[in-house]
Amino acid sequence: MVTGIIMRVLFAIIAAFVRSVDVFTEWLGRAVSWLSLGMVLVTVVVVVLRYGFDLGWIGLQESVVYMHAVMFMLGSAYTLKRDAHVRVDILYQRFGTRGKAWVDLIGSWLLLVPVCVFIGWSAWEYVVASWSVHESSREAGGLPAVYLLKSVILLFAVTLLLQGLSQSFKALLRLAGRSMEECHGVD
Repeated sequence: MVTGIIMRVLFAIIAAFVRSVDVFTEWLGRAVSWLSLGMVLVTVVVVVLRYGFDLGWIGLQESVVYMHAVMFMLGSAYTLKRDAHVRVDILYQRFGTRGKAWVDLIGSWLLLVPVCVFIGWSAWEYVVASWSVHESSREAGGLPAVYLLKSVILLFAVTLLLQGLSQSFKALLRLAGRSMEECHGVD
């Protein structure tokens, strides 16, 4: 009886975490996807200014690189959530629900989590050093906030780690024969 109650509470906590992370990741992915339009528009402006008016701004050109980096790094968790990462699924596609859940669970904990932790740990001093000098572009007229761009590396590690945990918890729920709705008491 007590064990059943504890398990229901535990599943409810896991489901709440999964829902929260998934909602945040969905919002973040949709938000950074707009950067692709921004990159196209800024690139058009750069080309028109360069070839139409013989004008150029390094900062404008660098902004395209910044947008691309932010879109790629902060969009990675969204891509994971949508199961759109590149993978070799010669075997995975043949597995049933439980087999896929095991692969997702083990892959998350043996590969994704350690890589995210390693990236965050490795980048920490790199980002701190950049912040300590308020690093800016080496180019004259470049953007003055390289330290902010480097900080996105840490956000990348955190968002991908959170989504990886969410994916692994979903796999755990599937292995336990539970659905998200059951964990919240919704029919």
